[in-house]
Amino acid sequence: MGHLDHATFGWLTPVLSYAMACIGAALGLRCTVRALGASGRSRRNWLITAASALGTGIWTMHFVAMLGFGVTGTEIHYNVPLTTLSLLVAMAVVGAGVFAVGYGRVRGRALALGGLTTGLGVASMHYLGMAALHLHGDVRYDPVLVGLSVVFAVVAATAALWAALNIKSALAVAGASLLMGGAVSSMHYTGMLAVSVRVTPSEAALPGATTMQFIFPLAVGLGSYLFLTLAFVALSPTEGEREASASAQRPVRAAAR
Repeated sequence: MGHLDHATFGWLTPVLSYAMACIGAALGLRCTVRALGASGRSRRNWLITAASALGTGIWTMHFVAMLGFGVTGTEIHYNVPLTTLSLLVAMAVVGAGVFAVGYGRVRGRALALGGLTTGLGVASMHYLGMAALHLHGDVRYDPVLVGLSVVFAVVAATAALWAALNIKSALAVAGASLLMGGAVSSMHYTGMLAVSVRVTPSEAALPGATTMQFIFPLAVGLGSYLFLTLAFVALSPTEGEREASASAQRPVRAAAR
């Protein structure tokens, strides 16, 4: 059996991946809150942004953590199309859950459906990303820990959507995001504890791309997207702020006439 190291760079990758999960959760929750206060095309656009933020944040968390994953006796490469597909799956399925909450008429039912859909999407992304690994050996999973990781994913997703429906203040969203980031990270590392690798030494070249060739630049790019989008959302006024600004300007315009 190959020795698995989940933190080859020490605490750097676990801490950074947790930060990515928190940023994605904060942005997704904030956008969902904004969506619930809007209507028509504006609501749809906020929900799309929320889905892309949550999906991207969860995917980036997973693969930033994977930058620190190593197996003694073999290199690790990644199947590029399958890894890209895992990102698309994360955004699509998380989007389905977010839209279920955003447009659901019965909130309890929408929350249950959205949480289950989003949680299964997160788990699918994780294990699809793991299926993209190429190494010299066989990867095996402990079914009990796999099941536990899926439960973590569903609970984390349901809690995040509940927060989006019930928490309005920025401070409360920040606290919920820290908890959501912890839940997503717990899901990831529980899933990784389920992994064992039987290494088969070989000199043959592995197919796919190394982490530095593909995962690292993509994770940096998506992380930058999260930071820039978070800044945009933080600086853009809410509907209430727009109305307050318009009300304040009316007397000034009337006096100018």
